[in-house]
Amino acid sequence: MVTGVTWELHLLLLMGLGLRTHETLPPPCESQIYCHGELLHQVQMAKLYQDDKQFVDMSLSTAPDQVLGNFSKLAVIYNHSIPRQQLQEFVQQYFQPVGQELQPWTPEDWKDSPQFLQKISDAKLRVWAEQLHHIWKKLGKKMKPEVRSHPERFSLIYSEHPFIVPGGRFVEFYYWDSYWVMEGLLLSEMASTVKGMLQNFLELVKTYGHIPNGGRVYYLQRSQPPLLTLMMDRYVTHTNDTTFLRENIDTLAMELDFWTVNRTISVSSGGQSYKLNHYYVPYGGPRPESYSKDAELADPLPEGDREALWAELKAGTESGWDFSSRWLVGGPNPDLLSSIRTSKLVPVDLNAFLCQAEELMSKFYSILGNDAQATTYRNLRAQRLAAMEAILWDEQKGAWFDYDWQNRKKNVEFYPSNLTPLWAGCFSNPDVADKALKYLEDSKILTYQYGIPTSLQKTGQQWDFPNAWAPLQDLVIRGLARSASPGTQEVAFQLAQNWIITNFDVYSQKSAMYEKYDVSNGAHPGGGGEYEVQEGFGWTNGVALLLLDYYGDRLTSGTQMALLGPHCLVVALLFNLLAW
Repeated sequence: MVTGVTWELHLLLLMGLGLRTHETLPPPCESQIYCHGELLHQVQMAKLYQDDKQFVDMSLSTAPDQVLGNFSKLAVIYNHSIPRQQLQEFVQQYFQPVGQELQPWTPEDWKDSPQFLQKISDAKLRVWAEQLHHIWKKLGKKMKPEVRSHPERFSLIYSEHPFIVPGGRFVEFYYWDSYWVMEGLLLSEMASTVKGMLQNFLELVKTYGHIPNGGRVYYLQRSQPPLLTLMMDRYVTHTNDTTFLRENIDTLAMELDFWTVNRTISVSSGGQSYKLNHYYVPYGGPRPESYSKDAELADPLPEGDREALWAELKAGTESGWDFSSRWLVGGPNPDLLSSIRTSKLVPVDLNAFLCQAEELMSKFYSILGNDAQATTYRNLRAQRLAAMEAILWDEQKGAWFDYDWQNRKKNVEFYPSNLTPLWAGCFSNPDVADKALKYLEDSKILTYQYGIPTSLQKTGQQWDFPNAWAPLQDLVIRGLARSASPGTQEVAFQLAQNWIITNFDVYSQKSAMYEKYDVSNGAHPGGGGEYEVQEGFGWTNGVALLLLDYYGDRLTSGTQMALLGPHCLVVALLFNLLAW
């Protein structure tokens, strides 16, 4: 737990305990089946499955030592180049089909008609919201007892409590996805399910010191955007369960310490040094769930550069934005994924999330009567806020930008993450929301009537144009909605209206919610990246329910999409004059 009033003192304390920032530890996953080794390499490079994730999600039929022993014998017979057919037969003999370790679960706190539905004026949207509420039952999962009794046979990390998954190929829980899932669950009055998911995450922190990217052992090397403290805040605000908060406050502090110890860098500006955070995974090797893609991507590189590339790819997955032009800036060829350099950037959203977490920790400690710790976190937030304003904020453009600390310059391309501090409440000037509105106008973002694009660069990566993602809509919409300006609030509403119609129209055509949408020319499921677009979809459902709750008395199911472009500032000005 942070005990001093400055970040530097905290780091010195940790170093005194034998820890260092960027300390290279043994890989958290030692599995020679699911994480590294010849068996993984041969199976994945043979491409037995269209999606590499399928193999590493299959459980073992017998003990791993027996599987590895028999595989070694087979490898010797074929001089370590096993033919495809023999590999297929081996996998069929020793591995179970995907999904055997999980069973469907209907949440016990699910109810037919949560109250928020009554706030939705449009009859079609109310029916749709009820259908989204039903999807929680389809996404509920519970682990079978054998995952606890024989953990060595599974890539799945055992969790005691049932949970909600994103959907599609993602049949385990994911870290940052779960925040927006929980927001939706709380609107559905499913606080008990949320508490169980929180307990799973807290147990992971106690066991591993951090929350992995997702609920599989091959994800243990990296985390995801740190939203655990915010999850706790939403749960406690909804339930007033301060006993649960008191029992777990130390674990929340432990998770933030993981980011302080392992993901902190020093950045200088104006002769002053600041501490900020970045995504960083100090482990090489291909990602097991994308093994063949990573191996082929690195193949043309000199052998000494391959490990660095794989580490940067893992840092990209830790960001949640896997992958995006955000992380290709400054590389030898910014159009190629092999130019990825995630760890060389100080991301706006990561630091905004941590700034928000520090504010919440200060609030939590005040509630629990620990004024000293409340002051500690209040000071940490003040230091981060000063660092963000010095390094990331651009007064002229009216937004924050990722900072390339190697080349000492901002990445001034548009990404919705540039406005995350508004959503996180991590700013000191109350006028920034109105400046952000002008930034969106200047960037021509408000001309997109089906949703806010993830970037304006078309790279073929899924976190780029023309895809739009639900959590990024939330970051911008609720960020603008915090403004005291009625005009800026009105633009936030119009953006919400656009996104709801996009989701509603696609659902009306396909009876499904998707993880991402193509907003370039009408509303369609998204594409690009490493796999086909997935149905489900946890965080898309959660954001839709959030917006339906927040603007339920105004949202419509009709084709009233707003092209907000050149006149939005005039509209905002008129609203402000009327309010005055």
